[in-house]
Amino acid sequence: MPYEEKTIIKWVRNGVIAILVIILLASSMGTVGAGERGVKTRFGAIVGTMQQGLYFKLPFIEKVHKMDVKTRTINYDKNTANAKEGDALDTAQLFGASKDLQDVKIGVVVTYHIDPNKVTDIYSQYSSVGNYESNVIEPIVRQVVKSTSAEFTAEELVTKRAEYSDKVTGLLSSQFTEKNAILQNFSVTNFEFSAEFSKAIESKVTATQNAEAAKNKLEQVKFEAQQTIETAKATAEAQRIQSQSLAAQGGSDFVQLKAIEKWNGVLPNQMIPGSTVPFVNLNN
Repeated sequence: MPYEEKTIIKWVRNGVIAILVIILLASSMGTVGAGERGVKTRFGAIVGTMQQGLYFKLPFIEKVHKMDVKTRTINYDKNTANAKEGDALDTAQLFGASKDLQDVKIGVVVTYHIDPNKVTDIYSQYSSVGNYESNVIEPIVRQVVKSTSAEFTAEELVTKRAEYSDKVTGLLSSQFTEKNAILQNFSVTNFEFSAEFSKAIESKVTATQNAEAAKNKLEQVKFEAQQTIETAKATAEAQRIQSQSLAAQGGSDFVQLKAIEKWNGVLPNQMIPGSTVPFVNLNN
């Protein structure tokens, strides 16, 4: 075999070996990203978990399946054109009923993450976080939100919104824990009732406000009337005191004395026959 052919064959062989080595190295290592856990399987059987960072495995025999343990959001908060219930479309509000049988659309947002220590259990049953969320977490949210709304009247859902939210939060937290997830936050974003019920609520609120205004007006009238009564009592008391004072100081003689004290000494230009000088009693 000519030297040139041997050289070419050697280079081809070396190239193939180099490619095989690269493939072996690439298939025997990898990285688990931040906010992830890896589930290692060997011929399909789970053999362990991998933390974030670089990992090694047996090429072609072992696989590492990445599981997202970061915060995930379930959003039953929006109404879109021809929106269906959240059971079918996760951006639609949930349809529920209140204790007094009023239909209500409930907008909620839930944030959670799977328990990093339970990734093997979740993978073994659902093979991915997406499957786990749609088959476990979302049904729990729908069931709890709807069933809890039936414990409150429509009016209470509005006036006791915080109480409703707290109860749902407690139930979700407990059930999530049982299913290998950790609830981070639950919030009610909206209650939407029928147009007829909303109008009735608005009318009731207006009537309540008007009644309160009338009550305040009545209290104001009562206050002003009481002021008038107290003023009259004070005037009468002043007059009584003044009368007692006049009687104590001589009555009519005291009045005449006060009049003389204020007289300037000038007599009238004309005197009526038989009359007396002002303030002078000639009989005394």
